[in-house]
Amino acid sequence: MLPYRDSRLIRILLVAFFVVVAAYAYYEGRGLLFGPVIEIENRVMEVSDPFVTIVGSTRRIATLSMNGKLIPVTEDGAFSEPYVLAPGYNRIVLSARDRYGKTAERSIEIIFTPPASGRDATM
Repeated sequence: MLPYRDSRLIRILLVAFFVVVAAYAYYEGRGLLFGPVIEIENRVMEVSDPFVTIVGSTRRIATLSMNGKLIPVTEDGAFSEPYVLAPGYNRIVLSARDRYGKTAERSIEIIFTPPASGRDATM
């Protein structure tokens, strides 16, 4: 016979151990499971000023780019990048890549309507 008894306490401890191991594996692997996240406020807007600042936050990223240009991100994932708009429709694409190669993409659509000139339009 074996030197220990097959008891209910040992079974409970083994189940609890494996539940803790599985929870820890999920916690450490969530970056691989879910990939990068980009959070921005307004994704569609209309403005009359040609200069805008794109502000948002990210999670689980290695790099972030705006229209193909790398932009800096703080340690807590916040970013703020200025952008000069062309008259009419503008589309800004934010792309994030994590250390596992997964990507996320968000786009912002902005319609820039220049203010009317100082002349009277009814003439």
